Parts: sequence; C-alpha cells; structure tokens
Amino acid sequence: MTTTTLTDRYIDAAMRTVPEAQRPDLAAELRGSIDDQIDARTAGGEDPASAERAVLTALGDPEVLAAQYTDRPLQLIGPRYFLDWWRLVKLLLAIVLPCAAFGVALGKTLSGATFGDTVGTVAVVLLQVTVNLGFWSVLVFAIVERTVARRTDMGFGEWSLDRLPEPRPRGAGFGDMVGQLVFLTLGVGLVLWDLSIGFVPTERGLSFFDPGLWPIGFVALVAFAVFDAALTIVVYLVGRWTLALAVVNLVMNAAFAGVAVWLLTQGSLLNPDFFPTVIGTDGDEVAGILAVITGFGIVAIAAWDTVDAFLKARAGRGGAMLGR
Repeated sequence: MTTTTLTDRYIDAAMRTVPEAQRPDLAAELRGSIDDQIDARTAGGEDPASAERAVLTALGDPEVLAAQYTDRPLQLIGPRYFLDWWRLVKLLLAIVLPCAAFGVALGKTLSGATFGDTVGTVAVVLLQVTVNLGFWSVLVFAIVERTVARRTDMGFGEWSLDRLPEPRPRGAGFGDMVGQLVFLTLGVGLVLWDLSIGFVPTERGLSFFDPGLWPIGFVALVAFAVFDAALTIVVYLVGRWTLALAVVNLVMNAAFAGVAVWLLTQGSLLNPDFFPTVIGTDGDEVAGILAVITGFGIVAIAAWDTVDAFLKARAGRGGAMLGR
C-alpha cells in the first residue's frame, strides 16, 4: 500500500480545480517549489516533518493557490466565502437534480404522458431547480458575507492542514474487484434460481422474470456478466480506471439497459402471470407500475455506474500525474 505524504495530499487537492491540460506542468512546478522550501528549512536544522507542515501551512488553502496559478478569479460571492458557496452548490446540484429528474419522469410516465411531454417537463423542472438553487444560495451567502464578521461564526472555520482530504479512491483495489465479482455471481445465481424454482413458496416454479427468457435470455445475461467480470479484472490489473475502460463500461451499460428496457416495453422481461397469481385482481395494475419503476431503476443504475467510472478515470489520471 502506497503511503501518501502531506505534500502529495496538498498537490492532489490543488490540482483538482486546475484545467486538465495544465495539471502536469503545474503539479511539477508546485512540487519543486515545495521541495525547495522544505530543503531550505531542513538545511537550517529544522525537522523535515515540521518543515513540511510549515511550508504547506504558509502556502494556504490549495484551491486558493490553484486559482492564483491559473489566474482564476474567486469573486462571485467574494473571496472569503466563494469556495464554501461553490462547494455547497456543487453538492446540491449533484443530489437535487438527479432526484428531481427521476421523480418527475417517473410521475409523468405513470400518469401515461407521452415521451415528448415527459422530456419537456423534466427539462423545465431541471432549469427551474437550477435557477432557484443558484439564486437562493447566492442570496444567502451574500447576506452572510455582509452581516457575519468572521467565518468561524458560521461554523466554516479557517483552513488548516488537517482539512486536507485523502486522495480519492479509484475503485481499482482488490476489494473492489472481489466485491464486483461476488455481486455479478450472486445476481446470475438469483436469476437462475428464479427461472428454475422461483421465490414464492406456495407457487413453486412461478418466476418473477418471464419464463420465455430461458435459455437464450439467461445465456445472454451470463455473457454480459462474464464481460463485466473481465472488465473488472482488467481495471484491477491496470491499477485504475482509464478513459478507454470507462468508454467500454459505457457501451456495456448502454447495451444492457437498452435491451432490458426494450424487453420491458415488449412485456417480455417480467412474468405477466406473477402478480395476478400472487396478488389477484389488482395484479395487472401492480405489474404495470412495477414495470415502469423497474425500467427507471435499470436506467438509473446504468447511468450511475457509467458516471462513476468516468469520475474515477478522471481522478485516476490526476493520481497518476501526482506520482510523477
């Protein structure tokens, strides 16, 4: 396991907000500057660890330093609260926008709206949510900046070395690989059990998935699981997600989600007799609602896995440059 130093963590934090094309040169320049200052202090008899902390503390918040390196202004709210505002807005957008899009799309689909109506409504809602988040967050921070004398009064606190984040995980560790392989094996096993035995004790052989998926559909699922397992092993052997591997993951997720949603629209993914048999008279209505929810769930999981892979690929590139 590689041990990261305070200098590694500081450079990693600073490079996160630097344009990708500038990262290698700026990372090398910053590391050289830090090493020179540490050497100067140790030459004067200072302890190396103390010298490192003193140099990094004098440099200040790495995001502020990165902004100075790239001549990026931090004056939308004001330099005192800009980074706090920007971090909060990014967090809110990452959480609220997907939830709003999913909820609105699901509601419109269940109400029987057309595809165009659903897309239009989702787009309008996302625009409204984005504008409102931006407006109200700016207003709140503008008021805070003009009424609160110190950052500590708002609970933000001043920057210190102890606030340096650990390097982000790249999702390429041995535990990640084993977990993914176990998940794939368990998933295939559950589908096989469902198609052959079923999960309803009183109705042996009643499967949740359409029995017509056997054997061709099941073989296709196994093939996808094998390809996904192979990709997982390759990521582990490479040591990190790369852009090429993330693109392969995108293609696989798009193919899987596309086929699954197509089968749902054709009524060939879920067993049409499952809910009428288990529930009774209301089974058809429940089956229709569950089919819509299943489709949205499959697309959401595929989208999340795809985005996560690209984010890890981006973080992996930053980590690779850090070690140069």
